[in-house]
Amino acid sequence: MIPFLDLKKINAQYEIELKEACSRVIDSGWYILGNEVTEFEKEFATYCETEHCLGVANGLDALVLILRAYIEMGIMQKGDEVIVPSNTYIASILAISENGLTPILVEPNIDTFNLDPTLVEQAITGKTKAILTVHLYGQVTGMDELNAIAKKHNLKIIEDCAQAHGALYKGKKVGSLGDAAGFSFYPGKNLGALGDGGAVTTNDSELATTIAALRNYGSHEKYKNLYKGMNSRLDEIQAAMLRVKLRYLDNEIQARQSVAKAYLEGIHNQFIELPVVEDVNAHVWHLFVIKTTQRVELAKHLNDNGVHSLIHYPIPPHRQLAYQEWKDDSFPISEEIHEQVLSIPISSVMDSKIINEVIRLVNKYNV
Repeated sequence: MIPFLDLKKINAQYEIELKEACSRVIDSGWYILGNEVTEFEKEFATYCETEHCLGVANGLDALVLILRAYIEMGIMQKGDEVIVPSNTYIASILAISENGLTPILVEPNIDTFNLDPTLVEQAITGKTKAILTVHLYGQVTGMDELNAIAKKHNLKIIEDCAQAHGALYKGKKVGSLGDAAGFSFYPGKNLGALGDGGAVTTNDSELATTIAALRNYGSHEKYKNLYKGMNSRLDEIQAAMLRVKLRYLDNEIQARQSVAKAYLEGIHNQFIELPVVEDVNAHVWHLFVIKTTQRVELAKHLNDNGVHSLIHYPIPPHRQLAYQEWKDDSFPISEEIHEQVLSIPISSVMDSKIINEVIRLVNKYNV
């Protein structure tokens, strides 16, 4: 079976260094908010070309903390609106709801799957305070258009970079393209920990200081609590793991880009729509997502022939029971995407034999 993602094989490349890093933490005797987190924050901020990085427990918390910090800073208040793509993974929306803010769903571009800037401005009201854009599957949203809209209406731009570590927009890294950004280091990400983890990047020093306190029980000074905070800290072992893997992230990205290029050049099937890509070398290909009206049949064909595929994602947010208030709303572009997308294997450890076999089987599919 060709797995969708062979995490064991990916991490085996760095086995010696990962074990050394783990031993270093164990031997240090310091396991929360110590040297490894501090150094990773510096290194990841440098990588993302930002002034600040704050390690947190996971990607959802990264987004929750950004919005919570803006509330504490008086920039937002409960009931304010945040624009978010209607086809995103639900975590992007949960972060808004968790803070008592109102998610305003806006349709994506049918080709890129990313937030459509041409639809954003008409969704803005007097209560809109931010645009939370998602660089879905590893391709960056049209940031020039979004930043122009944000500047015109005095809005914050928050990047959800959970799938886009290292992605580029006109030569600049994600995480540095708006006011703040949230990252996930879930094990399956291009930069994945060996457990959970997340981070916030920003050039806003006040925001960074506020998040640093909020993630640690609201404590800006030991035993003094400025805010009603939370416990959301990247732990030392995961930070040490990430420091190792960060050194190889660009190599991982290049390997994924090679797989993507082979797919884009080699897959030719009338029942399949390939990803629309503005720059194959700026996209980091966390996922390679095709569209087909024959999804069930194609997935079965691949599985029967030893190729594992997944759906990212089968149910759009407005059809989730968690958001029953949207059950009568219609987002036809998102609905089409969620009904037709299928992710095929892509990773840094796929050799040409495996890549060619996936291409052969996809091309072989017929109704």
